[in-house]
Amino acid sequence: MKVIICGAGQVGYGIAERLSQEDNDVSVIDTSAALINVITDTLDVRGYVGHGAHPDVLSKAGAEQADMIIAVTLYDEVNIVACEVAHALFSVPTKIARIRAQSYLLPEYADLFSSKNMSIDVTISPEIEVGKMVLRRISFPGATDVVRFADDNIAMVAIECMEDCPVINTPLEQLSQLFPDLIATVVGIFRQGRLTVPRSADQLQAGDLAYVICQRDHTRRTLGLFGHEEQEAARIVIAGAGNIGHYVARRIEEMQPKTRIKIIESDRERAVTVSEQLRHAVVLHGSSLDQNILQQADIQDADLMVTLTNNDQVNILGAVMAKALGCKSNLALVNSSSLGEVTRSLNIDSLINPRAVTISRVLQHVRKGRIRSVYAVQNGAAEVIEAEALETSPLVGRPFRELQMPAGIRIGAIYRNGTVIRPSGDTKIKAKDRVVLFSTAKSVKDVEQLFRVSIQYF
Repeated sequence: MKVIICGAGQVGYGIAERLSQEDNDVSVIDTSAALINVITDTLDVRGYVGHGAHPDVLSKAGAEQADMIIAVTLYDEVNIVACEVAHALFSVPTKIARIRAQSYLLPEYADLFSSKNMSIDVTISPEIEVGKMVLRRISFPGATDVVRFADDNIAMVAIECMEDCPVINTPLEQLSQLFPDLIATVVGIFRQGRLTVPRSADQLQAGDLAYVICQRDHTRRTLGLFGHEEQEAARIVIAGAGNIGHYVARRIEEMQPKTRIKIIESDRERAVTVSEQLRHAVVLHGSSLDQNILQQADIQDADLMVTLTNNDQVNILGAVMAKALGCKSNLALVNSSSLGEVTRSLNIDSLINPRAVTISRVLQHVRKGRIRSVYAVQNGAAEVIEAEALETSPLVGRPFRELQMPAGIRIGAIYRNGTVIRPSGDTKIKAKDRVVLFSTAKSVKDVEQLFRVSIQYF
């Protein structure tokens, strides 16, 4: 696939890195020569210095032969125009634009990016996507990651196995026997820096990070089974009143009106604006690294500190300081992959990588076959994929025990006519089933083949 990426910042770099690793033909456009030099020196991509919305620059980047354009510059208007130009002049089939300004995304303007008004196939709002992820983490304390699939009926939960975890040293197949009515399947294990897809006879160990696919309504019970009985936070302090922090606070006020929220914002004008737009939250003007400000926010009595500023270092240090001053738990937003690795040795309970969220949304449209949703884990080492089974799929009509599944793939759940099914040896996948599975990066091509549209389908 030939892909043009407009924007060589953190998000554009991450997308280019992932797509080039999968042998796609990638061209990157950016006005910064320095960013283009970095990306071409480190990745197997072509770089072009110029404006991503200019026809001559798009033409040099090979827009005439491009299968997809992904516009992720810092400017929404550039992203919109780049997609429009790619459509009007070069007939690029798939056009994806990152949209950050919330004014474009207000409910009353929902038709703005419809096909009749814009030549954009997919819009991605990282702020809203990350905000939703933060809300899921808040709703399910004890989980280090929570993502939903199949119209919110299936969840993928990442759970750390502590020393007192009740299910360690127990074969996974026995868990199904011990809890027959629990629709949950362990599909991946991250152990000592290595990610594997387990077999039924494998066992979890203390220190493992288990990836579990379960029915959404069974998420809390699944966390409890792993020994995580943490209560939902009643007092939350948020560092950063930007788009993400504002969105999270507003949604908490709507969904959990009894939750007490305090927000710390360094920009006075922004602090005043947000305080006027929220009903109950208290907004403090100051730095989240200022101990006096943290104490004014009653951090010592808080259940959760969520750091959502635009600065990774501030987010990390703010989260660490909050715990040191008595906050029960913390959640930090960290863009940099290298900084994310460093935080493993710090007192940080959970991280969110907004770049990973955006890349996952893009991969959903890059994948071949009937792929409905994709979520990358462990910096792309594996993916959780939701796919629709067609009549011609080799998975359809045969009991699971007879399927010769490629290595590195484990099916976690099936969604059929409003019902979530945990696969067993007798289970048969039917056409139109939505299958949620875990796949290592090396096996993604096998997943595409399993759910591909073959000529017989027509």
